[in-house]
Amino acid sequence: MSNLAINTAQNVNLDYKLIGLGERLLAFLIDGIILFTYMSIMENLVSISDIFEIDDWGKRGLLGLITLPALFYSVLCHIIFEGRTIGKMIMKIKVVRIDGSPTQWYNLFVRWMLRLIDIWMFFASIGVLSILFSDKKQRVGDSAAGTVVISTKNKHKISSTILEDLVEDYEPVFTNVTQLKDKDVRIIKEAFTIAKKTNDYKTFILLRKKICEILNIESKMYDKDFVETILKDYNYYTQSM
Repeated sequence: MSNLAINTAQNVNLDYKLIGLGERLLAFLIDGIILFTYMSIMENLVSISDIFEIDDWGKRGLLGLITLPALFYSVLCHIIFEGRTIGKMIMKIKVVRIDGSPTQWYNLFVRWMLRLIDIWMFFASIGVLSILFSDKKQRVGDSAAGTVVISTKNKHKISSTILEDLVEDYEPVFTNVTQLKDKDVRIIKEAFTIAKKTNDYKTFILLRKKICEILNIESKMYDKDFVETILKDYNYYTQSM
């Protein structure tokens, strides 16, 4: 299994599973089936157009018009669904930038343009070989766009990774902690857990500073106690919702 080490704003490495050829090929085949089904239906509709006495030029124009969504299917899906096509959703994989951050439209457009080299030239051999021999399992389009394909599968739901043990009579300290999102709290907890194991006080300071900036709060607590309280308060309020 290949993992991508991603550096968070708190300088903590988080590992994400990189996806190789197998799952990407299955996602590609699923998308291919979807496109084949779409085109078959559209061609049948064009054939039915004989009823309306449309001439050959009209049929060609109509066929060209309905072919456009299929031509831009990949890039549009990746942009709309944040790095995923329907096939990738089913396979639970997605495209992200190499630093783990979400892709922008221009990353996805570059990646899509280079499908010509990766997939359609030489029977996809260039794309296959580049994935097999790349350290980060990137095809040519990925290398040019600065992207990788990662797994989105989780053994547990996000909520289970951010839970804190709370006593029955726990009293929260920071009422506006719900301004944070699950994603933010997950990163905070992962960084906090690693920092506790290594006594990384620099990370405690960075976490405290970032949280205070986001929530616009101040506290006289020690950095470690402050972050732990934030995590407990977040769980208190979200579990009560």
